[in-house]
Amino acid sequence: MDMNEYERFCSENINGSFTQSSCWTRVKDNWSSEYIVAKDKNGNTIGTMLILVKKIPFLKTAMLYAPRGPVCDFHDRNALRLIFEQVKLIAKKHRAYTLKIDPLIDENDFEAIANLKSLGFAYHGEKVGYENTQCRENYRIELNGRRAEEVFQSFKPKWRYNIRLAERKGVECRFCGKESLDDFDRLMKQTSIRDGFDMRTKEYFAKILDAFGESAGLCMCYYDEIPLSGALFIDYADTVSYVYGCSSDNLRNLMPNYLMQWNMIKYAADRGRRVYDFCGVPYWYDETHRNYGVYRFKQGFNGEVRTWAGEFDYTFKSATNFCADLMMKARKFLL
Repeated sequence: MDMNEYERFCSENINGSFTQSSCWTRVKDNWSSEYIVAKDKNGNTIGTMLILVKKIPFLKTAMLYAPRGPVCDFHDRNALRLIFEQVKLIAKKHRAYTLKIDPLIDENDFEAIANLKSLGFAYHGEKVGYENTQCRENYRIELNGRRAEEVFQSFKPKWRYNIRLAERKGVECRFCGKESLDDFDRLMKQTSIRDGFDMRTKEYFAKILDAFGESAGLCMCYYDEIPLSGALFIDYADTVSYVYGCSSDNLRNLMPNYLMQWNMIKYAADRGRRVYDFCGVPYWYDETHRNYGVYRFKQGFNGEVRTWAGEFDYTFKSATNFCADLMMKARKFLL
């Protein structure tokens, strides 16, 4: 397989995602992987898919997962058919019991949803929030060629004020690599305790930075060399994604998070990227939910919520599906 062609198609397609890049396999190195490239009769690539494979030795089977895959035109039934023909061969090779996908299909793209269902996928549009492996709701700024200053002027007045305040107070924003990973990790630990979530390890963050090279980095804010906030971002498929973020418990009045986000948005705009993706805003519609503040902060940057269709499952072996699924969920293999 020509991996250069695989990456070219995935990175240039409007439905491409960094989790479908071959780089992602170096992050998810506790899974094995398979690649699919579908071509039309003229030899042109019309679809790709990275499949992660998790063996379940006790049941002599495996689970297949294509995070944000496949990558194709979901209205092209021929492309979907060609991809799925290869999926069935991979499932046979690994004696897989199921395939899970959560592609970048809009929740209102009923034609695309129907095309996947026609292949035999069960659609789980009823799942909300943390019931999904990946968040269905992302907050995004469609940059579409706008200059950074034009984007800045679209922010809410209070957000522009807070960005300028951080600059006036001497907060410094830097784009960094692994040399700042210790600072980032310390801030992540503070944030996980404050906000009550399980955090990734420093080694996991290092894997992402190593795997994506110059396409990933850390955006850090400092005040007198004291780290105040940080973000890990990935620049892939014409989108800069804010993948992980953290902040200090101290000096929050200096508004470092506002300055950090502005610098990443400017980074995306200056490079002509199509989208800046704040990523997940689960339960953005529920003002009583503990995560609502995340949405309230992001929406001041004048983007919009984009809701994806959600998860689709294909069952190859119904007899083992129930037991294997319970085992996978219990051990949190998807995370």
